[in-house]
Amino acid sequence: MTPQTTPVSASASASRPGAGPRSRGRYDGLAADFAAAVSAEWLKLRTLRSTWWILLAFFAVGTSFAVLYGTAAGGRVAEHLGDPAFDPVFFGFGGQMIAQLAMVCLGVLAVGGEYSSGTIRSSLAAVPRRGLFWAAKSAVLGAVALAAALPAAFAGFWLAQLSMGPELNVSLGDPGALRATLGVAVHLTVICLISAGVTAVLRGTVLSLGVLVPLIFLLPQMIGPVPGTVGRLAWYLPQLAGSQLMRSFPDERVDFGPGGALAVMLVWAAVAFAGGLAALRRRDA
Repeated sequence: MTPQTTPVSASASASRPGAGPRSRGRYDGLAADFAAAVSAEWLKLRTLRSTWWILLAFFAVGTSFAVLYGTAAGGRVAEHLGDPAFDPVFFGFGGQMIAQLAMVCLGVLAVGGEYSSGTIRSSLAAVPRRGLFWAAKSAVLGAVALAAALPAAFAGFWLAQLSMGPELNVSLGDPGALRATLGVAVHLTVICLISAGVTAVLRGTVLSLGVLVPLIFLLPQMIGPVPGTVGRLAWYLPQLAGSQLMRSFPDERVDFGPGGALAVMLVWAAVAFAGGLAALRRRDA
């Protein structure tokens, strides 16, 4: 007579001595290692003098140009009031489009500085799991970029709208204004992460800037006006896709709205993260 085998349930297997604690211990250890790596990355980033100069320049340029853009719009009230495509929110964020160069520099220097100084070797010796190291560096960079971009976006919005005058300006309570302001912060954060990922692949600050500046600033202006498929593809570049996040109402020339723009930016961030991770894993420091 063949003995019957009693199936073991998931709960019964989880209750075996040592199974649950072993699993919890593994996850607790990973969390502790990640927290230690984040702490180390934050220490490195905040002790770099260039980090604070970059963030200061980012805030100063963004807010100064917000006033300039707002004043320029306020001087052409009749023209803008007669233009249904004029978006006072997006127009006021013109300064942030210029200040994003500082976010490019932040991402490039945070990663490229380790390669140029040789500290990448000691960093990887301290955190030998390269996936953990890259996740911690990306998390710290993203958090710092977002922490800087949020107040800069709200300050830029307020200054630009104040400078436009009562005929043109809007408030955060108007349709799409708050969403667009938060979209500025998302756009700038993703730009920083893209810059870090490209630098991890290229391993050099000068070369990375030589690739990123055309990709983010020049290429959209070159192929955007081209009619047909090429011009439509330009809207999937980070600069133009991110600009959709900054609008209080969508641009009719684009096939996607703010939700689609957010998806495009997240794809860019994911590709940059994956590219940086692949470069770290496949090549020696």
